[in-house]
Amino acid sequence: MTGKGQGFGFGLGKMKELADAFKKAQQVQEGAKKLQEELEIMEIQGEAGGGLVKVVVSGNQEPKRVEISPDVLGEGAEVLSDLVTAAMKDAYNKSTATMRERMEELTSGLELPGF
Repeated sequence: MTGKGQGFGFGLGKMKELADAFKKAQQVQEGAKKLQEELEIMEIQGEAGGGLVKVVVSGNQEPKRVEISPDVLGEGAEVLSDLVTAAMKDAYNKSTATMRERMEELTSGLELPGF
């Protein structure tokens, strides 16, 4: 081993970039925790049949409630089942889109040196 003092091949500029990246990553981690809390209490509604069936989920896709209009009850079990399924898909798609948008906002500007 020679003691040339070159460390791991990082110059001082790279060390500062790395420190800044760690700081930003820590901010993102704190933001992610806050976002997780927001998603848990968020209510996102999906619907089908022009609003005859509504499904409400959290931002984490946790089912919260289903609302079924009395007007659709006479349509039969198969139609009602299809409407509930469609409303669930709508709620799921909206919640995943919301989560994706919020995560992109959170991580925008996060540039790790060397990656």
